[in-house]
Amino acid sequence: MNQIVNIAAYKFVALPELRSLRARLLALCKSWELKGTILLSAEGINLFVAGAAEKIDLLLAELRSLPGLEDLKVKISVTEHQPFTRMLVRLKKEIIAFGVEGIDPAQRTSPKLTATELKQWLDEGRPVTLLDTRNDYEVKLGTFKNALPIGIDHFREFPDAVRKLPTQMKEQPIVMFCTGGIRCEKAGPFMEREGFKQIFQLDGGILKYFEDCGGAHYDGECFVFDQRVGLDPSLQETESTQCFRCQTPLSEADQKDERYVSGQSCPFCFKTATEQMTENIARRHEAIARAVTPLPGSAPYDNFKPVNVPEEYDGKTLVEALCGVVKHLPAEYWETECARGLVLNTKHEIVSAKKIVRAGERFLHKYPNVTEPDVNGRVEILHEDQALIVVNKPAPLPMHAGGRFNFNTLQHILNAAYHPQKPHPAHRLDANTTGLVLVTRSRHFAGKLQPQFAKGSVTKTYLVRVQGAPLENEFSCDAPISTEAGEVGSRTVDFENGLPSRTEFRVLQRHTDGTTLLEARPLTGRTNQIRIHARQLDFPVCGDQVYLAGKKIGVTQTLSLTDPPLCLHAWKIKFVHPQDHKPVEFTAPPPAWATS
Repeated sequence: MNQIVNIAAYKFVALPELRSLRARLLALCKSWELKGTILLSAEGINLFVAGAAEKIDLLLAELRSLPGLEDLKVKISVTEHQPFTRMLVRLKKEIIAFGVEGIDPAQRTSPKLTATELKQWLDEGRPVTLLDTRNDYEVKLGTFKNALPIGIDHFREFPDAVRKLPTQMKEQPIVMFCTGGIRCEKAGPFMEREGFKQIFQLDGGILKYFEDCGGAHYDGECFVFDQRVGLDPSLQETESTQCFRCQTPLSEADQKDERYVSGQSCPFCFKTATEQMTENIARRHEAIARAVTPLPGSAPYDNFKPVNVPEEYDGKTLVEALCGVVKHLPAEYWETECARGLVLNTKHEIVSAKKIVRAGERFLHKYPNVTEPDVNGRVEILHEDQALIVVNKPAPLPMHAGGRFNFNTLQHILNAAYHPQKPHPAHRLDANTTGLVLVTRSRHFAGKLQPQFAKGSVTKTYLVRVQGAPLENEFSCDAPISTEAGEVGSRTVDFENGLPSRTEFRVLQRHTDGTTLLEARPLTGRTNQIRIHARQLDFPVCGDQVYLAGKKIGVTQTLSLTDPPLCLHAWKIKFVHPQDHKPVEFTAPPPAWATS
């Protein structure tokens, strides 16, 4: 196999006409089948390139023909494979990112110490501080014995790290070092500017030290920024690698750790499923906070509600059709809305109240300059995995768009927090009910979870605080519930045509104020079932403004933030997980009214 020559070099020198130089070097390197990276800036050149020996010689001849680069020094190593995947020539503000004005290595650097001089100092035991200016992940693979790591993740953090060094170090001799020396070219002058009086830099860095002195006074390997990852003191590639996920260099021992999975994790980034979920949920809560601050429906907007013409109104006037679809609003209302230009066709054209309509036509009722009522946006994620999201819904908060709400809904908030995914709630809670909502991450998992609700195989347990004191500790109600919605979406007990319904209740605590905390288990899933059955038993739910104690249907569907809460909480739920098909149970923390 033909050997690959690897070169590394840098020089701080004024380089003109960078764009044309970049184009020329990129074309030449590609024609020579070289790979690696060349960084060009007004302050100089920095490069790591590999290829056939004769092609590398052509590149060096080209570079040394440029004014200021005649004496460009390179570090050379040899491998049996190409350590780079492509050829890049980039223009940068700095050839080594530092971000400090007034540091110009082309004009002045700190005194340089050769590799052999440093070895002699260390052999003699001279009192000197070896300062490793590299990033922490580089230091992990190896460094000089007793060296002081500066403690940074990026070289831009170096200035702040220097300012945290002990004051007494400013009077002590310091030899700084990095991989090839380029970082020290800027680090040294900066430290001198900060008041350090005896600063030296290792000329050529660790790689030059390895070349001239081997591994004396050094522990481990030297991290390099290519696919080789690590070089030993003989400049040979080691068995070290990098974690695909967190990019941490990994020694042979690290790779034997059970937490190391190639392409997935390593001992330094491995997290248990619980730890990973906790981190994910924390990020979701941050996204939710952004989505509800301010509430999305608080900014005025024009809302358009569709109205479809039923078949029985084919050939009738628009007003007749509107009255037939929206039965609680009189013809006078719709005539006024049409006169105001607030009833439109799908092209957003104003339509006359007397227009003859056809079955299937769609019209839009415009609500201009709408501002939605405030809701409780403190949505809490209790659990998250690849298939399922378990939400603790606050109140008041509608599940979906409807009525006065379009954006101030749980669905809209979850869509914002999980974008670009669109979560699918598998069931519903009333706007004023708090507690558990199961949400699937995709239609596929929705198709596996929602049938469990339809079959009644999901066990749901609620907390409910009611007015009155039941005589028995356990009781039930099986009054059938109407199928048709009445005022504000309410239902009633209908013994003739209602759907079979059953709710089991158990007393948890009797309060001195005449209220009782109950556990409620709905064995069927009718709309408002617990509230209707509690009212039927003369124990109406505290805070329920629809099913009032006097058995009169109220007029408030969604409470305001200042109203007393509806004391109904979806507390526990048991079902079969849609992904691994194992039984699971979740519990939502009880609200204040259930614990006081």
